[in-house]
Amino acid sequence: MSVRAGKHRALLAALSLRAGRVVSIGELVSFLWGDDPPARTRGTLQTYVMRLRQLLGDPSLIRTTSDGYRLVVPPEQVDVHRFTTTAGLARQAAQSGHLADAAELYAQALALWRGTALSDVPSDALRDGTVPRLAERLLVVHEERNDVELALGNHERLVPVLRSLTTDHPLRERFWAQLMVALYRGSRQAEALEAFRRVDRMLGDQLGVEPGLALRELHQAILVGDPSLAAPAEQTDPGPDQLPPDVPGFVGRTELVDRISRLIAPDGPRTAVPIVALTGVPGVGKTALAVHVAHRLRDRFPDGRLYVDLRGYASGPAMPVVEVLTRFLRALGVPPEQIPVDVDEQSTLFRSLLTGRRMLLVLDNAAAPDQVRPLLPGAASCPVLVTSRDDLRGLIAVDGARRVGLDVFEPHESLTLLRRSGQPAEELARRCGHLPLTLDIAAAAVGGGSVSRYLERLRDRGPLELAHATLPPAARRLFALLSVVPGPDFTTEAAANAADLPVHEAAALLDQLTKARLVRSGSGRYAFHDELARFAAEVADVEPDVGAARVRVLEFYVRAVDHCAELLYPDLMRLPATVGRAVRLPRVETAAQARAWLDAERANLTAAIRSAAERGPAAVSWRLADGLRGYLWIGKHVSEWLSTARYGMDAAHEQRDVAGEAAMHQNLATLHWRLGDFNTSIAHYTRAVDLHRTSGDLASEAGVRSYLGVVRMEAGDMAGARDDLETCLALKRESGAPRSGETGVLTGLGVLAIETGELAEAADLLGEALAISVEHGMRASEISALTLLGVASQLMGEPRRALTHLSEALRLSADMGCRESTARVLETVASVRLDLGEHAEALALADQALTELREDGDQRITTNVLVVMASANRGLGSLRTADEQFQQALTKARRIGYLPGEARALVGLAGVRRLLGEPTEAETLATEAVTLTANLGLRVTERSARTELAAVHAALSDPTTRSER
Repeated sequence: MSVRAGKHRALLAALSLRAGRVVSIGELVSFLWGDDPPARTRGTLQTYVMRLRQLLGDPSLIRTTSDGYRLVVPPEQVDVHRFTTTAGLARQAAQSGHLADAAELYAQALALWRGTALSDVPSDALRDGTVPRLAERLLVVHEERNDVELALGNHERLVPVLRSLTTDHPLRERFWAQLMVALYRGSRQAEALEAFRRVDRMLGDQLGVEPGLALRELHQAILVGDPSLAAPAEQTDPGPDQLPPDVPGFVGRTELVDRISRLIAPDGPRTAVPIVALTGVPGVGKTALAVHVAHRLRDRFPDGRLYVDLRGYASGPAMPVVEVLTRFLRALGVPPEQIPVDVDEQSTLFRSLLTGRRMLLVLDNAAAPDQVRPLLPGAASCPVLVTSRDDLRGLIAVDGARRVGLDVFEPHESLTLLRRSGQPAEELARRCGHLPLTLDIAAAAVGGGSVSRYLERLRDRGPLELAHATLPPAARRLFALLSVVPGPDFTTEAAANAADLPVHEAAALLDQLTKARLVRSGSGRYAFHDELARFAAEVADVEPDVGAARVRVLEFYVRAVDHCAELLYPDLMRLPATVGRAVRLPRVETAAQARAWLDAERANLTAAIRSAAERGPAAVSWRLADGLRGYLWIGKHVSEWLSTARYGMDAAHEQRDVAGEAAMHQNLATLHWRLGDFNTSIAHYTRAVDLHRTSGDLASEAGVRSYLGVVRMEAGDMAGARDDLETCLALKRESGAPRSGETGVLTGLGVLAIETGELAEAADLLGEALAISVEHGMRASEISALTLLGVASQLMGEPRRALTHLSEALRLSADMGCRESTARVLETVASVRLDLGEHAEALALADQALTELREDGDQRITTNVLVVMASANRGLGSLRTADEQFQQALTKARRIGYLPGEARALVGLAGVRRLLGEPTEAETLATEAVTLTANLGLRVTERSARTELAAVHAALSDPTTRSER
């Protein structure tokens, strides 16, 4: 049907926009004639309505009312209403995590548009009152649809759409933000940053304003490679799956399983995060049910399943929220060095990473709502299943959790678990209180024997008491002594030390406890159910050896950590190992085995440090924390590192143990150095030096000063660095320490000499460090000395000699499998290739270095690599890419306080801006670089800065030079 007359089209449009509702005569007159109605307004309007009825073919579609007319059609038959409804359904689907459905619905909604609304309707009044509102609604739907497509990982195909939208709506900042994200995720970082520059210039030119905060923060996030901007995982990636194994032969709970499944994963759309609190008495099977439901629903959550035992009712400490979030963020792919230390920042990052994902969280054994709240996602597509003995009323009242109470088994379920029937089995089930934990112990005890005989033996005892009573005395003793284990699980060696038994005897006793269901086993490790741990602690009250057992377990952890430290980082300064009674150590013979053992025991070691700090022996806390420092550095386990160092510090301070307190200051100093917080690191190292000097421990003072000198140098305090390093070397030689201890300080002085331009001295110092390293088989020190000799040779104008040193360093580093040192060597080789004019080779080497740093990257090395990459791109003529990479390097250097890196980035950025025809900006950058390097005494970089500043001044005096600004 075609409605040709303009007034008829205006009338139909006015009625359609309010389909099903009355449009008054006054409004229709205004829409059709504006301020100039005809003399017979009502009569003319009636004529138009009659003609429109004829055109529609059904007079009943337009009904007359007392004060106007109504189009009698369902709203969904009118495009504008279908658009609004379909977009609303899409929004609900997106909020519920059904992203594919949302994308389809958004596409359907947008397909209803065929140009500007009411473009062929001759009614200014109708267009003025309607079109802006519809246009805004359309733009919002475009924005929402783009967010869904980004969450689905469709950034590549979204780029042309967003380029068109930003062209048509250049003041719409959200479109620009989405374009920047899409480009960044497509490995087009330079284009993403160019998009920001375009909108920045456009807003400045047209409105005289800068981009809004959200756009500026996005720009900064792209510059630093914020992990929250990463594209969602490919749909083929199953995501992290931390669920424990499902219970074999899970019994009963059919109705509850279905009910919880419906609450966790409802079929319809939802906007709030589904939270189900599964509560019940100890031993009723909450964990087993939660894990079973999670496995049953695994296909509904393709992006992964996260699980944690919060240990809210364990005999040891509960799992700290910061450690839970760290574990979750690592599982979601966040590089360790980019995980915040602050729990609120961690929680925010965690929620942002879950947006657009469909994941299930199982939070087991929560004691209170405060344990749960920081772990709650913001996305409705990520439900949470919590288990607790508490009713968690606060979580229900404030966070909308749905409570499901778990009762004991029904009689038929108990019989199924017992695998028996008949009156004796029914009596046994009743004696067990139909409690799954107790039933499991009874079933293990009965085995294939007679239930009636078992009932006779049971008498007035419970199955747990009988199971314990029928154990051999040695097994009963071990069961009691295992209650002193501070962490969530334990190994055979830990059990052997607790009971002071040979390992093979402890293994045999653990097998008896496992068969009696008094401990759980899996993957060579053992654990208590919380109630069984509580029972073990009760029977341990009468065990005279329990106090000594606790000390033996803690001493086992200390000696095992010392053993692993000797394999992993023998050159690292640590507290001297103590000699004590014999300890049953784990079979760890290589560095790889040492790291694997520490990985498996990390939670136990953290718990042991806290237990020793709170209950003694206090020295264990700082000895363990000190021994773990190198491991925590290697693995970047920041949250555990911070908590263990603080426990050790508090304990040492309270005990007034100077050596322990100094070691913990050094521990915290190393952590903050690793985090790039140089000021805090220097403060802790300085305090450690003061404590050692006060106690007269010159050797320890020297050791700490060597680290302090390096940190001061990286922070730009060259004079302070020289003083610390030279004092360190003098103290070492005065104390008669072995020469192997001098390599670190000689290397530090060599770096300092390079930075200050004293290249001949640098070569001498580094050559001495290399000779000592080779003589004593110190491979890591040898690699460092060779790399720095390569740098010194390069600066002395001997690139071929530099490459010889670096080739050997690269070989040794590859043999060791150390990714950071490999990256450092590659960056240096790339720098030499730059000097030789081999820009493409340099770029390839720098890119290889970044690959090495991607998982375990030190931010200072990353900064240096970015400077080399930018310099290579400058040499290849890719000035915009070079500009962005220099900006990234500058941002990283400033964020971590790495002043030498900041100076090099400033010089490089000044050069690129000059070549881009922006000499005024280049002059500002070069001047800043000259000032910074002069103040720091960085003579080599200062010469480069002054050379660049001279080139900028020449460009400014050239009348042909024009600034873009």
